[in-house]
Amino acid sequence: MTDFFPSHNRTGTPVTSTVMLMTTSASVPTTSEGAITTGTVTDRLVEANERYAAAFTDPGMDARPVLRVAVVACMDARIDLHAALGLELGDCHTIRNAGGVVTDDVIRSLTISQRKLGTRSVVLIHHTGCGLEAITEDFRTELEMEVGQRPAWAVEAFRDVDQDVRQSMQRVRTSPFMLHTDDVRGFVFDVRTGMLREVDPA
Repeated sequence: MTDFFPSHNRTGTPVTSTVMLMTTSASVPTTSEGAITTGTVTDRLVEANERYAAAFTDPGMDARPVLRVAVVACMDARIDLHAALGLELGDCHTIRNAGGVVTDDVIRSLTISQRKLGTRSVVLIHHTGCGLEAITEDFRTELEMEVGQRPAWAVEAFRDVDQDVRQSMQRVRTSPFMLHTDDVRGFVFDVRTGMLREVDPA
């Protein structure tokens, strides 16, 4: 997107300069006619919610997932989790974070999911081309150098996606807080084909 701003040189003669405004498509929403509207990405989301709420009807669902399953997956924006797994609203609990790794906070959510909301199965989903394969735990040191405080959390970076899925399965299965660990399965989602590949826990 290019804007032209008139200015003047030392003699007072008008001069036209060009300024390139860099943005993402999401931050510059357009109307159906292609005209650019104003506002931030958050404004766009709020407007979308207003349209959603106008047509919303209470589905009358209980908070307990219909399929009694909790899915832990990476936050990667390329993964449309419900579509990929054929899930509908109310079917499952969805827990997403960077890498889809099982951290203490994921165990917290899974524990509540099982003990208070009736889930029994756990599905763990990593994916190909994950950003956590491109960084290391040195990221914490970089943050400490920049902001003066070392993060208490681990980056959970990895090099072998299958091994990281196995580690996540093991963390769930060995947690003393989990009620049900007999149906814990791990997969790698291929972002190019949309296919899941199950990881052997052995």
